[in-house]
Amino acid sequence: MTESIAAVPVERPAAAHWLLQLRRAFNANATSWVGLVVFLVIVALALLAPLIAPYDPLDQDIISRLEGPSAAHWFGTDSYGRDTLSRLLWGARLSLVIGSVSILSAMLIGGTIGIVSGYVGGKFDLVVMQAMDVLLSFPSLIMGLMVVAMLGPSMGNLIIAIALTAIAPFARIARAPTIAVKERDYIEACRALGYSDLRIMAVHILPNIMAEILVMGSLWLATAIRTEASLSFIGLGVRPPVATWGGMIREGFENILDSAWLSIFPSLAILLVVFSLNMLGDGLRDAIDPKLRGGE
Repeated sequence: MTESIAAVPVERPAAAHWLLQLRRAFNANATSWVGLVVFLVIVALALLAPLIAPYDPLDQDIISRLEGPSAAHWFGTDSYGRDTLSRLLWGARLSLVIGSVSILSAMLIGGTIGIVSGYVGGKFDLVVMQAMDVLLSFPSLIMGLMVVAMLGPSMGNLIIAIALTAIAPFARIARAPTIAVKERDYIEACRALGYSDLRIMAVHILPNIMAEILVMGSLWLATAIRTEASLSFIGLGVRPPVATWGGMIREGFENILDSAWLSIFPSLAILLVVFSLNMLGDGLRDAIDPKLRGGE
């Protein structure tokens, strides 16, 4: 009996097979490649900001204040004479760091809650999911606004606020497939072999639901960047003079009639990164959904 149980194969998604499915899904949906390339370009520009930014983002030149786009300043200058292009590149670094760290934190915490809740089930699952429903009842921007208003505007508090708004969705997205996976034969075989619950969740359930969590992560990264910009716009983001896209839009809004480029360029940057992440998320979703792959 033990030998027959031990012979039951443990189903884990092969990385090579998933990458092949991902490539096929991207080839079937060309916009996914566009989203991936655009996002990688934005990340590269952010990483190379210290090398390619034409000016220091904090250097002020009052004589050149509010100049329009020119050969010296491609995207013009702000009300302090700072180069808009340089601040845009450095702002990308901050937006991507805040968005990535907050979403990775939410994936870790929310995914763990969802897996444990779905695996344990019963009253524990009911109580946990009701708590997640309470968090979901608050719009992400309102929740972030409440947290930052209580803790104070800073980079760390901004990450905490955005992560808190995303924990409940990740818990939900992790719980549903966990409930389905835990009923499969190979999980029953693991229990019969005496594997601990922690090992079953970490080694045999998590790899089988990771794709869904990653898709959710790509979509919520766009939401996190948008939330960071919104909080910075209303003065609850990273404090000036640090360059952030939301802060740049806010500064430009004060001169919107005379110097519209101050708000237009950072707004276009946010639009571009959110658009690319949404297209990338569509490709990832197509890769893991058999119905969207044509039933392969």
